[in-house]
Formats: sequence, structure tokens, C-alpha cells
Amino acid sequence: MRNVKVLWGMISILLVAVGVLSSVLTARLYQQPSADAHSNPEPPSKAEQERAIASIGELVITRQDLQQQLLQKYGKEVLDQMIDREVVRREAVAVGISADEPEIKRELERMQQGYESESQFYQAMEEQLGLSREALNADVKHKLLMEKVSIQGIQVGDVEVDEYIRHHQEEFQPRVQLRLEQIVTASREQANRASSELAKGTDFAKVAKERSLDDATRNSGGDLGWLDEDDPFIHPAILKAGKQLQPGQVSKPVEVDGKYVIVKLRERKVESKGSPEAIREQVRRELALREALPMKETIAKLREKWNVQIRETELVASG
Repeated sequence: MRNVKVLWGMISILLVAVGVLSSVLTARLYQQPSADAHSNPEPPSKAEQERAIASIGELVITRQDLQQQLLQKYGKEVLDQMIDREVVRREAVAVGISADEPEIKRELERMQQGYESESQFYQAMEEQLGLSREALNADVKHKLLMEKVSIQGIQVGDVEVDEYIRHHQEEFQPRVQLRLEQIVTASREQANRASSELAKGTDFAKVAKERSLDDATRNSGGDLGWLDEDDPFIHPAILKAGKQLQPGQVSKPVEVDGKYVIVKLRERKVESKGSPEAIREQVRRELALREALPMKETIAKLREKWNVQIRETELVASG
């Protein structure tokens, strides 16, 4: 799970800036697709624009100051995102393509793999990417529509799908995850003492807090969190010991890089990659996307088709 969070954290560098201004605006594109594109809400009054929102001594920062900074830094990126989403939406409507709620739900469930729960996933998206549940749903819907628009007209036969699955069976195997706890000691003697305490019924977390040498997990009672059974960042000996246990069981001391580790399997869960039908459709989509034009080229064609004109001078002037 930590690995997945790190990856999302890297992605957030690219997304947070755009999300600052776009989440509300792009949501309106989906909530009110039939609205007149030329009708705009009443602009804020001059008094409202100049209303102070912060001060540092005698220096006053107004709402207008903030808007100028946001436009200068993020205006182009947000404008591009708004345009791209709208041209994709228009093309999808024109050719009869849609992304329904079950599809969006399946994609979100796929993204949640590696998280302990749905609530933890949405909390991570909020904290790391600045995306609310509604904004994330809108992002997923746009992604699905973009893919469908890109691959329209591309046919992938059953033989191609079967061939791919046959040669990549490891991709579709159920995913086994382990919730492990550990007590790290400096010697076999210290490990045996810890094992004796556990044998007497002392709580594993209590012993870990008192005896474990691992600073990263000691305060949490030795909890390593949810791990893939072949997690490359965890020593193979620890994973091997955990896989041999039943939930609630504790291993004998295991030597790891000169130290001795006691492992407890707290929980085990198996995550399916989906039904056979869902897997086949996923493969069909991925193979079609390989044949499709790059997304950048597809967007360029859509912008041209829907007569997009960007008045950059006005954007700069407003900033």
C-alpha cells in the first residue's frame, strides 16, 4: 500500500496545481452539459474583488491579488483541461458514447486496490491530490470517455484477447495481501525473551513497543500495514514467515540481516482482478488503446473539429 501511495504522491505534483481551480469548473461541465456556453455568471463587484483576504502588517492581500497569482501560475493548465474535457464530452455525445455509473464504479474499485478500505482511498486522494470524491468521479468519467473516443472504430477480436491472456496469466492472478506485525531484536537471546512473553499471553503490540528496535514500526505495535505477498521492499524472510502463518499466529524468530525478527500475521485477504468477462473487456480495451492514436493527437483533432480558439492575450491580460 505504501508503494501505491508514493506513486500517487508523485502524480500529485502534476495534478494538484491544476486541481486548485478546475475541480468546481469542470464539475459544472458534467452537471450542466446543456447550459449555454456563452452565458456567464455575474462577475464579482469591484468592492468584492478588492476585499482584503489577508494582511501582513500594513500589507493587504486582496481577492483580486490572489486571482491574479492563480491565473498567472495555473491559468493555462486549467484552461487546457477545461477545453479538453469539453471537446471530449461533445464528441462522446455526437457519436453516442457514454460512461455509465457501473463502469465508473468498476474503475474506482480497480484504483482502490492496495488500500485498506474505500474510505482510506478517498481520504488519500483528498490529502495527496486535493481531489474530492465528486472531482475524482468526474476525472474517472473523463478518462473513460477519452479512451472510448480514442478507440472508436478499432476492433480487437476474441482470438487476440485469448492470446494475450494466455501469455500474461500472471497479470490476472488473484492478489494476496498480508497484514503483518513484527518485533525486531538484536540477538537470538533477546528474540527468545520476547517469544516467552508472547507465549505467556502478553499482547504482541505491547511487546513490540517495549522491545522492538525498528523505529518505523515500534510505536504502532510493530504494524507493517498491508503488504503484497511478494512486496519488493520487505525482506523475503519476513514475507516467507508471514505466508506460513494463519491469522493470529506468531512465527519463531527469523534471522534477517544479522537481527532476529518475530512475525505475526494479523490478517490475510485475496483481491480478485475481476470476473472473467471483466478481465476480457479490460484486455480488449488495453489492446485497442495500443492501436489508437496518442491521446495528445486525438485531443488536437478534437480541438480542430470543435473549432476551439484560445485568446491567450486575454488570458494574460486578465492575469
